[in-house]
Amino acid sequence: MTFSFLRKQRPLVGLDVGSSAVKAVELRPAGKGYKVAAFASEPVPPQAIVDGAIVDAVAVADAIKRIFEGRPFKARDVAASLSGNAVIVKKINLPVMTEDELGESIHWEAEQYIPFDIQDVNLDYQILDAGGLSGQNAATMEVLLVAAKKEKIADYTGVIAQAGRSAVVVDVDAFALQNAYEANYGVDPAAVVVLLNSGASAINVNIVIGEQSVFTRDISLGGNAYTEAVQKELGLPFDVAEQAKCGTPIEGLTFEDIRPVLRAMTENVLLEIQKTFDFFRTTAGTDRIDRVMLCGGGSRVDGFADALHERFGVPIEALDPFRAVGFDAARLGVDDPAEVAPTAAVALGLAMRRVRDR
Repeated sequence: MTFSFLRKQRPLVGLDVGSSAVKAVELRPAGKGYKVAAFASEPVPPQAIVDGAIVDAVAVADAIKRIFEGRPFKARDVAASLSGNAVIVKKINLPVMTEDELGESIHWEAEQYIPFDIQDVNLDYQILDAGGLSGQNAATMEVLLVAAKKEKIADYTGVIAQAGRSAVVVDVDAFALQNAYEANYGVDPAAVVVLLNSGASAINVNIVIGEQSVFTRDISLGGNAYTEAVQKELGLPFDVAEQAKCGTPIEGLTFEDIRPVLRAMTENVLLEIQKTFDFFRTTAGTDRIDRVMLCGGGSRVDGFADALHERFGVPIEALDPFRAVGFDAARLGVDDPAEVAPTAAVALGLAMRRVRDR
């Protein structure tokens, strides 16, 4: 397994192993763009993945196996991704040096910024600004440093191997999301855009200016937190609470009974997003946010997008991973593309690794 966050690879299946479902996308070139050649999503049992940690490897491997059964995936190698507290993404400033010198010294430099034993992580990096020109920061270069715990990588690549596939690339959810965004919306060099992916167990936030990721954070709250709140407040089993959260009629309850619980949890989520934006503003030196692009199953919680707009006063837009990428729903066996689009962005971004060099 070649561990890599930021380098171009051969054609792959983008495999997003989430705590509520596994999603897979394979792309093919189509004119100047791309089309989805294969797509699938399979549920993961509750508690099989908890806070990003694989608890039931057999159940997760079974879900991955089902992804590929009877579907037109051709590539056997996959790109997977990680997020959460086992992944560290930091922008650091170092003395100007050559790429060879940086390669030799990056482990020593990283020790100062990574809160794990450096022997327990895999590292990758990308030079954002090589420095060396005249100006205030001429003596320093800007580097994006990414580290992930080897144990976490092994857990994910292990269940993929159990399912008969090979994970040849391990990426970061936030960067995969950025790939999907750029492929569908292009790049505005001056715009400050928040990419917000609300999954079942976490919210990935990636703030980009032009092509550059300037701030990332994973918030340990997601769609499951809403379900658990409904479960606790109304005394429902988890699966029934999940249905109620999504608006499915439940005997003895109306959605008006559910809505106050969802709104209270949204307030908790907004507080964490507010902290994230505050951190960004103190480090980036700008107060500007031009728009927020939303995706992930948790983004569909009743009133969430409206609450975001009301709190932060910026345009909120659903990130459509199929806006510029061809998606023939009938041929792919998808009844409602609008239903799968919110949860497909990370998998599509991972599949882009075969044609894009980040």
